Amino acid sequence: MEDQLADLLSTIALPAIAAGIFGGILAGLLGVGGGIVIVPALYFALSLTGMDPAQVMQLSVGTSLATIIFTSLSSSWGHYQRGAIDFDLLKLWGPSILVGVVLGGILGGIVSGLALIAVFAIVALLVALDMILRGGGDIDSPRSFSKPVWAFFGIIAGTISAMMGIGGGTVCVPLLNFLGYEIRRAVGTSAAIGFIIGLPGAITYILTGLGHEGLPPLSLGYVNLAAAVIIIPLTVIFARVGVAIAHRIPRRALRLTFGLFLLVTSLRMFTDLYGAI
Repeated sequence: MEDQLADLLSTIALPAIAAGIFGGILAGLLGVGGGIVIVPALYFALSLTGMDPAQVMQLSVGTSLATIIFTSLSSSWGHYQRGAIDFDLLKLWGPSILVGVVLGGILGGIVSGLALIAVFAIVALLVALDMILRGGGDIDSPRSFSKPVWAFFGIIAGTISAMMGIGGGTVCVPLLNFLGYEIRRAVGTSAAIGFIIGLPGAITYILTGLGHEGLPPLSLGYVNLAAAVIIIPLTVIFARVGVAIAHRIPRRALRLTFGLFLLVTSLRMFTDLYGAI
């Protein structure tokens, strides 16, 4: 057991540290929870441990969701101090996002790892193209929709986010921006949504992964505690750095940064998917 743990730590330490730093910065900067960095980093590191490839993505997603609980608290507090969170929307979306998170967590725990990679890559590509090519987003003027329509958006956002192991920003930021929210307010509100997604999502992945054989040491279901302990302190600290950057750079630069990063991430995941087929 000790030898297995030592091997695990030696394999995942550097990728986890890098993911914690860059994931934290991006969580504060883009409101994405950091999962957009953490999932690929853990996927790469855990693939080197010799564990069952079918479980690598589930463990990466579950562990990412666990870290997002703490990262989102740090990031959202920073945005709250700058008045960039819409609490009325949080109250409206909270219940429907929770429904979507539970649905996405269940689906993520039972579908194949390749399916999760495909969902991750496709959603990231579509969002990247939207953020890069579409203008606007500088004026804060949310559009009016009925509560059932907003609830439907919340369920979709929660389901996709839980399946991808992200804090919701990858879906919620462009969605809110498209619906009329100024980009910084969309980022700040999405950072807070990360907590609503991360907590039930992580619990669901823990429960769906209990009893599975072949998982690395210190795994609680599909959450690896060793990786989480490395990543969480770094994301919490560096999320505040990202918040400071988000409120200093031009809005258009913030949109392009979001889009270009997602584009690179999507292409990388498509490459992994092609190699696994």
